[in-house]
Amino acid sequence: MKQQEYAIVDIETTGGNARYSRITEIAIIIHDGKKIIDRWESLVNPQKEIPPAIFALTGITNEMVESAPTFEMISDRVFEMLNDRIFVAHNVNFDYSFVRHELGEAGLKWTARKLCTVRAARKIRPGFPSYSLGGLCTSLDILLENRHRAGGDADATTILLSRLLEWDTEGVISKMIKNTASDQSLPPNLPPQDFEQLPERPGVYYFHDEHNKVIYVGKAVNIKKRVASHFSGHKITPQRQNFLKDTFSISFEICATELMALLLEGSEIKKLWPKYNKALKRYEPKFGLFNYEARNGYQYLAIGKVKKNQTCLEAFSSLQDGNNKLRELASKFEIDHRFLIYGGSSREGNLLFENAQTILPELNEHNEKVDAALDYYRTSLPSFAILDKGRTEDEKSCIWVDRGHFYGMGYIGTDVIITEISEVKEYVTRYASSQYFVQVINAFAEKSPNKVKNTQRI
Repeated sequence: MKQQEYAIVDIETTGGNARYSRITEIAIIIHDGKKIIDRWESLVNPQKEIPPAIFALTGITNEMVESAPTFEMISDRVFEMLNDRIFVAHNVNFDYSFVRHELGEAGLKWTARKLCTVRAARKIRPGFPSYSLGGLCTSLDILLENRHRAGGDADATTILLSRLLEWDTEGVISKMIKNTASDQSLPPNLPPQDFEQLPERPGVYYFHDEHNKVIYVGKAVNIKKRVASHFSGHKITPQRQNFLKDTFSISFEICATELMALLLEGSEIKKLWPKYNKALKRYEPKFGLFNYEARNGYQYLAIGKVKKNQTCLEAFSSLQDGNNKLRELASKFEIDHRFLIYGGSSREGNLLFENAQTILPELNEHNEKVDAALDYYRTSLPSFAILDKGRTEDEKSCIWVDRGHFYGMGYIGTDVIITEISEVKEYVTRYASSQYFVQVINAFAEKSPNKVKNTQRI
């Protein structure tokens, strides 16, 4: 490798994602650590329209790039200038992802060690109000001409790099450019200490934006390892690139078990509704048990789809589970099948009105059967605790399920004596239940019955 030569790169693009956007301008400055030894820049024909918002930012028009070379035409020159040099950019992962993707599309396989001047400046000169290129140029009195053009930004970044190399008396940059430097893959605005403090234990972690708002919640068996996986690889999806750009800090909460971490994650997503969480936001029960009274005074039981913001007596993830529960209740309490509406039935509506001469059961007697079935259903749902290891040897974790619903979770000291299992309720923090939580808890209880405690087993 050429001795400590840096390729300072800046690009302008049609958008923020390397997979769907293209480069419109590129500038590369070669620096040997003391002085500039080469410089090159070029407009690039992106072979697609430049959006008005991008034109307003850069001033690059469709007419300007119409006769410019495509990236494939200049790819050999770009590769030659970058090869075996340290790739330097302000917010390096953005520029790196575009250049690597474009070179790959041109048939050139390339990787490089990277140096982010945002991260380097934070380490070497902490305390500035802003670490954007414009902000640093203002603070450090660096002339920044042709802002948001590749050449102008690359020139300013080169001056910034020269200053950082001069100020770096503790070898920070040498450590950062090592292949094994762990923080090179971290988001540019994330302090390394936020990552270093993460424990290798089960729990929930939170990504925060610059206003400390939670933008993502995750759970893990090993928090540090899982967080690191968010920053590894070279994925170029829009969501990942925006996610890295928006991440300014990380916090966490240790949980005793993976089950508690999973329940806390789901609760926090429902409460905080983070920007970058998708999966658990979409989870909603599909089918429900409903009870209603018709105009003739008779009560009905029905299984049907649960619409948004609609409440039901109980939710089910599958139509079969709901229909099975309805059949069970009808059989046990001898409810007339004509007052039951099963989910998925091709015959909808009140079947009784098909024949006006139909003899109906006595009204009060029928409604009492339905009420008894519903009372039984509510009271027959199990209440139990799951007792497991704690975060320390001085405690144990507890989860309480009350009549089939997730009630809460918490921790009990090992010196506390429980005589009635229902006393566990006093030691838990309340959380809202959901069908998803119930499914997760029941699946765990089925696999680990020795950790389940009810009135029969304490």
